[in-house]
This record gives sequence, C-alpha cells and structure tokens, in this order.
Amino acid sequence: MAPSKLVTLIFALHLSISPLVLLSADSLNLDDEVVVAQVPKKFIDYALKPEIKDWMIGIRRKIHENPELSFQEFETSKLIRAELDQLGITYKYPIAVTGIVAYIGTGQPPFVALRADMDALAMEEKVEWEHKSRIPGKMHACGHDAHVAMLLGAAKLLQDHRDQLKGTVVLVFQPAEEASGGAKQMLDTGILKNVDAIFGLHVSTKYPVGTVGTRRGPMYAACGFFEAVISGKGGHAALPQQAIDPIIAASSIVVSLQHLVSREADPLDSQVVTIGKFQGGAAFNVIPDSVTIGGTFRAFSKESFVQLKQRIEEVIITQASVQRCNATVTFNEPFDPVTINNPMLHDYFHNVASDLLGAENILEKAPSMGAEDFSFFAEAIPGHFSMVGMVNKTQGPFYSTHSPYFRVNEDVLPYGAALHASLATRFFLEDPLKSSPLSKGKGHDEL
Repeated sequence: MAPSKLVTLIFALHLSISPLVLLSADSLNLDDEVVVAQVPKKFIDYALKPEIKDWMIGIRRKIHENPELSFQEFETSKLIRAELDQLGITYKYPIAVTGIVAYIGTGQPPFVALRADMDALAMEEKVEWEHKSRIPGKMHACGHDAHVAMLLGAAKLLQDHRDQLKGTVVLVFQPAEEASGGAKQMLDTGILKNVDAIFGLHVSTKYPVGTVGTRRGPMYAACGFFEAVISGKGGHAALPQQAIDPIIAASSIVVSLQHLVSREADPLDSQVVTIGKFQGGAAFNVIPDSVTIGGTFRAFSKESFVQLKQRIEEVIITQASVQRCNATVTFNEPFDPVTINNPMLHDYFHNVASDLLGAENILEKAPSMGAEDFSFFAEAIPGHFSMVGMVNKTQGPFYSTHSPYFRVNEDVLPYGAALHASLATRFFLEDPLKSSPLSKGKGHDEL
C-alpha cells in the first residue's frame, strides 16, 4: 500500500459523547493492512451507540410517517437538507426536481459516491404501529426511508472525519427510484460526471441482520414496460359476425408473447415477458371496440433486451392483424439497464464488508429478474450494489418489499451507515480501481 495513499486517521467526534479514535498516530504503520482493516469495526462500534442509532431511527420514522411518491419528495428533501445544514455539510439542490447531492472531504479527487433513494409507493400501509403512514394511499414499502436514514448516519460519521479524508465523498439522495428515471435524470444533469465509483445499499427481508448479500457481475435484469391498444369494431355479443372482436385478438397476443421466451430465447439466457394488465369491455353481452394490455419484459443482456423489445412490438401488431384488428404499442422509457457490479469493486466491497461483519456473513446473492435503477449509475460509473440483511426471527415474519405488511427492522440502520462510511473511507486508502482502464487518463480536478 503506497504511503501517499494513506492518511493518519485521527478521528475525534464532537457529538457530546466520548470521542472515537479510529487509528491513533502512535500505532499507525503505513504498511500495516491490519490497522486499515480496523476502520470498519470502529465505525460500527460507534454507529451502534444509542445516541447515533436513536438519531437515525428518529429520522427514519419521520420519513415513514410522511411518504411521498416519485418526484414529489419535497418534504423528505427538506428534512434531509435540514439535517445536512445541522451537520455543516454543503450540498446542491434541486437536482432532478427533489434530489440532493452533498459533499464531504477535500473537494478534490478521488470522488466516491454513496446513494440512497427517497420515494415511497402508492399503497395503503397495513402495519399497525405508532409511526404508521399518515398519508392515505402512500407507504414506504421498499425501505427507502431506511436508506435515507443510513446515508445520513454515514454523513454524520464522515463529516466528523472530513479533515482526514484524502478525497471527496459525494452523497446522492435520489428521487423517483420506483417510477424509474430518477437516477437517469440525475446523471443527465452532469452532477456526477467525474465520480470515480458509486455504491448503493438496499435493505433485505431475505438475509439476517448483520449480513449482506451481493454478487459479482450481473445482479438485476434490464427492465421495460409496454402498453398496447388493440382496436376492433364493437357489437352485440350475439352477433359476433358483425363485429371485429379485439378480445380474441388480445388473447391471441398474450399467448403468442409467451412463446418469445419459451421458443425463441436461449434457455440459458434468462428472459421474462409478463402481461399484468388486460382491460376491455364493461358488459357481458357487448363486444368492445378496443382492449388495452400492458406488461413488463426483462433480460440479463442488452442484446437480448433489445431483441425482446423488437419482437414484442412485431408480435402484437402482427397478431392483431391476423384477427382483423389494429394495434399501437407504446414503450415507457427510459428502460432500466442491467445492474452490473464492477468486478474490482466487488472484491473491494467483499474485503471491507468482511472486516465489518466477518467473512462468513458476506452471502452470495442469486441473480434476480427484478430491476433497480441504480443500474443507470453503474452503467455510467463503476458501481456496486448490495443487500443489507435485517431479518430477526424473534421479531416475527418479515414480508417482502412492495407488500402492505412490509416493515423495517431498525437494528439494520447502524450496519448500513457503517458500511457506507467504511466503503468511502477505505476507497481513498486502497484505490480499488487503480488497475482499471476506466480510471486511467481521467485527469479530473473537480466535481
């Protein structure tokens, strides 16, 4: 490890509690990897202190009580900015309507980003507890309230160490992950153009608290949505010969779309086409004029995804024509790319997380046909995404995300905050992308 890459990490936290020293000057050995490995443990010990944990819990509960949908996160953003102001952290706002990008450190390279999404879902919470959503029909059912709390927790840790950081940590509070496009809109502003790497975390109801799940390479599929209107000619159900039945056409289309995966795709190349919407007619004895169908398609490679999109449109239009109907197809862009974990960042993450949690608690996550718009960041910048476990069987069942019964085990918050802070701090010490062609010749001086 080059001495120029190391820093005398003498951290004294001024939060009206006992100071924390991550590495003492007396014991620092510039070639001692064991000393550097202590940083995550010091962070988690500090984050687990009741004062810090309770502060994060309070933030999370305020956000949970007042959920806001995609690109409507105005009060959430206001709360985040207030906390950043109290911490003395500079930021830029608004980015992509309600987003915030904050900065801790030297203001000079290298730049490493940490991301948290902010938006809620349009659903009614069915968990009865003191801090249940106060907004009818809106709920934080994907843990984004916890993500914000964990990133603010990391901000508190890092800000108190800002004079010792040999680089700049970029905090990305992103709107509209659920609507898809929030990450893309933030990227399009150019605000992250000189960031060297970006990390994202998501709470998980599959893994125990104190563990993380992740994998090298592709982790989540590329995802798109489409809607088609099949137009025929309405008429009486008793006289079908006088009508052109769009329900028959739409039914044929649904069946034919399933053949795209079962008969056209390589069985070893995971793809999905699902129709989740089928609307047509309002009476038992009337053939409607039109039917609307809609669905999602997913694939684990860009080539397969593009081919699947092309074939969906062809099948819908052709099958409608066979049944004497017309069809129009609309795709909802932008499409989420495949979420791919950079191999070098994955190795780096594994090392840092192992020092924090123990190597036995770093779990291999199976690839999923789900989607995550962190993929926009990871497509433009070397990135890494992971799942932070929060299951505690003594607390009863934990329902999956997007369930009205979803709940967060708040014991996860210190782990997420410490992991964020550790990934950023050690990034400056270890330069995990030093051999990457993406890092050569970048030559940027400011963000």
